[in-house]
Amino acid sequence: MKAVIYTRVSSTGDRQNTDRQVADLKAYAEYRQLEVTSIFEEKISGAKKNSERPVLVETLDYCEANSIDILLVSELSRLGRNAFEVLEVVKRLVDNKINLFMQKEQFTLLDENKQPSTFAPIMIATLSTCAQLERENIKFRLNSGRAQYIAKGGKLGRKVGSTKTIEQKKEEYKEVIALLKKGYSIRNIAQLCNIGISTVQRIKKDFNI
Repeated sequence: MKAVIYTRVSSTGDRQNTDRQVADLKAYAEYRQLEVTSIFEEKISGAKKNSERPVLVETLDYCEANSIDILLVSELSRLGRNAFEVLEVVKRLVDNKINLFMQKEQFTLLDENKQPSTFAPIMIATLSTCAQLERENIKFRLNSGRAQYIAKGGKLGRKVGSTKTIEQKKEEYKEVIALLKKGYSIRNIAQLCNIGISTVQRIKKDFNI
């Protein structure tokens, strides 16, 4: 069986790479005796529309043009964090009889007859919706936390020459710290929290994350 590996990270810089995803999926392909004909790696936010993700589009086109049997991804969210966009990709795969394997979820889209497995529609819809909700909830919590901090007299940023204590930083940037511990990219956290990349880098250094 011919397989293609697709990987994605959100950061466009050098702080994130797809090495781990590629290594894990290559190991799986070897275990299943799949022939990996191509590996596609993309650095872009999963919130982007499919049409704005050139490598994903190239991946799907390649799979169709080369009669690929199965597309390998580390987890469903690598295909995107917008539920409707993910479902669009999945439908395209189903229409072209291309299977999809998600390593984290240990789930395969099609059965032996190249038909969606019984729970595939429910599983895909649930996972993609959860990925989107997670992103929206993070943004909501961040905005809410910042609003409460300001309402209590807190001020974002600092005066020239002033120095915040570790405890003050821990309180003000608790959501940033939580996202860093979850493995979110510095660029993605900066966008979600509406703060500078240098600020996120400084917090990462201060708390040894």
